[in-house]
Amino acid sequence: MIIEKQLPDLTIGEYVIDIVQQKGTYTLTSAGHIKTPKVITLLANKGVISVLVDTDKALKTKTSDEDSPDLTPPDKKPQSPVIVEIKKAKKIFNESKNIQRQILKDVAIGKEINVEPIIDITNNTIDTVFKNPDALACVINIRDKDEYLLEHSVSVSILMTIFARYLGFDKPLVQQLTIGAFLHDVGKIKIDDNILHKPGKLTAEEFDVMKTHVNHSIDIISQTQGVSELSLEVAALHHERLNGTGYPYNIQAQDISKYGRMVSICDIFDALTADRCYKDGYPHIKAFSILRKLAQDEHLDAQLVDQFIKCMGVYPVGSLVELNSHKLAIVEARNQADPIRPKVRSFFNVDDNRYVMTEDIDLTNTEDFIVKGVKADDFDLDMNKIIEFLLMQG
Repeated sequence: MIIEKQLPDLTIGEYVIDIVQQKGTYTLTSAGHIKTPKVITLLANKGVISVLVDTDKALKTKTSDEDSPDLTPPDKKPQSPVIVEIKKAKKIFNESKNIQRQILKDVAIGKEINVEPIIDITNNTIDTVFKNPDALACVINIRDKDEYLLEHSVSVSILMTIFARYLGFDKPLVQQLTIGAFLHDVGKIKIDDNILHKPGKLTAEEFDVMKTHVNHSIDIISQTQGVSELSLEVAALHHERLNGTGYPYNIQAQDISKYGRMVSICDIFDALTADRCYKDGYPHIKAFSILRKLAQDEHLDAQLVDQFIKCMGVYPVGSLVELNSHKLAIVEARNQADPIRPKVRSFFNVDDNRYVMTEDIDLTNTEDFIVKGVKADDFDLDMNKIIEFLLMQG
């Protein structure tokens, strides 16, 4: 139970979440146990009047060695498997970015791509996704606005892996699709930076130049030893559209494979949701709406769009939502039976504009419900710091 306690009533072993009333402006760096009288004295000297206490987390009174309190610092306690997986996923994501960076450097100087690191990292991605797709789905929401080109290719490869797993493809096939997605935009290194990084809308002439990045990607991948024809197909088809309005071939539905249709969805979804230095990404719900509209207009495969949305979840793992209780929460697990009521972890009080002790909430068993999907920027928050806070909470 979470209750407010006046400072004179505070005792050793109690778990303090936050300050409620005070005369000054002192801020707790994190929640924790009161382990010595000095801590209470310090709070009093800072002008603290009352604090928020979680009585369920109070340390037991020491009566024997067997019943001694657990004084292990929170950051040393074993963390949940989900947290461990997110840590591994962050490592894979960062390694993937480094490999992508080296690829672009090699291509820029005319050096052939070394495919071995790509095979290794995509195998790690596939193993992680097959074990726990939610971990990497969460990590791709942690983006650097200034590294869109690197992170977009990595994220599309992860989305392609998650989607292919959902559709029941076996690992050897998934690997070829993932490699193709990983390399799909490699040709952009051949595009003039003034066009590639232009913040505003491209002119018709500039857009014609931009479209040639697919031709460059095809040429580069074709000259790379160890990349399969299927991987090349994925990269070559990522901008084709069912109604023939895509590029570079302007082919229509009957000539676009299922894999080409899949990567188009993943590519557009990531482009819609990613933050860039000159624009913020859309919330996931808005992105799904746009995908559906594109399917209605025969740009995308409608059946695959629906399957992709089911795969990701109405509220994808790692996305942020606002609850009716005026708290922000991160989606931790999907609910296939009731997609609008996933499992979430609350971490921020909107009314007070501050981080709060995290709480795991199964929305199927509570009066809380999701008001809307949101972005971290909507509240001047940083997604990296949010994830750090959640990892610290364990």
